[in-house]
Amino acid sequence: MIQLIAGIIFLVSVAGMIFVLGKKVPALIELPQNGGIGLKKPQMIANVQNKIKDHHFHLFEKQMLLHKFLSFIKVWTLRIETKIDKLLHGIRKKAQEVDKQVRNKK
Repeated sequence: MIQLIAGIIFLVSVAGMIFVLGKKVPALIELPQNGGIGLKKPQMIANVQNKIKDHHFHLFEKQMLLHKFLSFIKVWTLRIETKIDKLLHGIRKKAQEVDKQVRNKK
């Protein structure tokens, strides 16, 4: 019984996907093939963008910016981790000294 219900749900889902794809395929075919949006940019904006890309393209590359940001975060994390390690080492050392003093008093 459960398999029958699961099978019916599966078939209805597949039929729904086929229906949606059948409705949307004509609209998808009409979209531009090169990934453009179909609107032209004003000439002045296109010139400014081209000048920026020609001179400072590496600054606008998303992967490069992400790499620099993540490297910066990594360096700061390592610095903080080192400081925390030094603090914990000092606390452990003081705790051991206190334990020795308590044992010597008894």
